[in-house]
Amino acid sequence: MSEVFEGYQRRYCELSANLSKKCTSASLVGGEQKKQKVSEINAGLDEAESLIKKMDLEARSLQPNVKAVLLAKLREYKSDLNTLESEFKGINSAFPNQTLRDDLWESGTADAPTVAANQKARLLSSTERLNQSSDRVKESRRTMLETEELGVSILQDLHQQRQSLLHAHDTIHGVDDNIWKSKKVLTTMSRRMTRNKWIIGTIVAVLVLAIILILYFKLSN
Repeated sequence: MSEVFEGYQRRYCELSANLSKKCTSASLVGGEQKKQKVSEINAGLDEAESLIKKMDLEARSLQPNVKAVLLAKLREYKSDLNTLESEFKGINSAFPNQTLRDDLWESGTADAPTVAANQKARLLSSTERLNQSSDRVKESRRTMLETEELGVSILQDLHQQRQSLLHAHDTIHGVDDNIWKSKKVLTTMSRRMTRNKWIIGTIVAVLVLAIILILYFKLSN
């Protein structure tokens, strides 16, 4: 497994456990403490999402057999992150209710029906704004994920093209080696043929000379 992926994985597991504890504690407190917890959880979720993206990019850059295993783990982490986001959304949705109860308590002897109506309007407005913000966040995340997937796809295509170019380069290099070897063999054969021609020519000349000498001695006798 990639050491880089293991580092991201270790950090995500620690962050996930910490976020789960904060969500539990945030549901038990109110006021400024709850606001602080909500802010910390929101920042932690952003970091967790960033870690998942980094793990995804790292996993997709590895060999296919390793990549398949890491992507399976990554799906579990994505599911875990979705669970944390849902839990955070529930805490965030309940936050206006807590604010309403605090305001009603502080109002003391004020006109309860009027305060309740005003607080109900504020609650509905806050809930609506929260839902709109959540929808915008979801849309932004969806766009980011689509962009990330497109980027990963482009990187994979570039990697495959690079591998093809390297393979073509190796093939051309092998062809060059074969051509050089063939040229060397042809040169050796040419030299041997030339040498054989000289040998045959010498043998023929010797035979002709021998025949001439034999004929000469016969005719002389």
